[in-house]
Amino acid sequence: MRSSPFFRCGCYAYNWGLSRKIESHRANETRSVPTAIDLHKELNRLKQSDLAWMYESSKCAPQEALRNLDQAFDNFFRRVQLKKQGKFNGKVGFSKFKSKKRGLGSFRLTGAIHIFEKHLQLPRLGKLKLKERGYLPTSEIKVLSATVSEQAGRWFVLLQVEMDILDNVAGGKPIAGVDLGIKSLAIVSDGTVISNPRSLSRNLRKLKRLQQSVSRKVRGSANRRKVVKQLARAHQRAGNIRKNAVHQATTTSLATKNKSVIVIEDLNVSEMLKNHTRSVARAIADVGMGEFRRQLEYKAAWYGSQMVVADRFFPSSKMCPRCQGVKEELSLSERVFKCIGGPLYKLSVSKKIAT
Repeated sequence: MRSSPFFRCGCYAYNWGLSRKIESHRANETRSVPTAIDLHKELNRLKQSDLAWMYESSKCAPQEALRNLDQAFDNFFRRVQLKKQGKFNGKVGFSKFKSKKRGLGSFRLTGAIHIFEKHLQLPRLGKLKLKERGYLPTSEIKVLSATVSEQAGRWFVLLQVEMDILDNVAGGKPIAGVDLGIKSLAIVSDGTVISNPRSLSRNLRKLKRLQQSVSRKVRGSANRRKVVKQLARAHQRAGNIRKNAVHQATTTSLATKNKSVIVIEDLNVSEMLKNHTRSVARAIADVGMGEFRRQLEYKAAWYGSQMVVADRFFPSSKMCPRCQGVKEELSLSERVFKCIGGPLYKLSVSKKIAT
């Protein structure tokens, strides 16, 4: 694929613009730093003399990279303000410079983008043959941009489009509560149990073996590059299995389009990952709870459903579904407790294991 000049131009424009912004910010000590438009005009002047090689790629690659830089600086100033207000506990710093050591990255193109059944036409790149065919809509949509990226030796194109979605009325459909866990990916209130593929734990042995093989190879050698690519593809495969499971759970298994209201817990995943037991923390990360909630939000809006987020401290695991009685103490090993006002009730323990 003839895209190396595009990656090079986008990376150079981002790093050059970042250095200019940092230099201006430190000199003025204010927010009066050059915008993406100012930097693009200056970059166009440099193209005519020192950066003639940038004409090999489309103007969109550096232009969109500078727009991304503007967004990164806006996020930087936002974090600074939150830090002053005591609402942000993380580190505050400028964006990092792009490096080939972390992969080629991506670049975004706008303009004349056309979709065909088996091909995709991009500016300056021409027609590209698609590996996956027959599912892209070729009409009744407006293509806004195309983002080309490289991951583990494979090329991907992400399209941003505008299209009309028919309004769905979810009235009369059942209400469902979803409890995320580790043993099972999710348990729905209607009794549906969605299994957890555990993509990371099942591929952990292979990943460790490949990582050991990488560490034993000589830096810069062909054998090391070969094993690094195998390791990247193994990580990508584990991630794809997790993404597919979450997509299936939020559409087919959970049947978002057949529910009027979906209730989910407001889990503090970042704190859950700080579990002192490494295996538990790894299992929590392997579930993808944040991605599950993100997909559920936009799919519920697509299908006309309503997503309700239960309060983080709501005692859902300790409450009797019949008399609403709450048990004060509930240990992790306790799978069933006897309610004072009723018979035995089985409780979901995924939340208890995570906390």
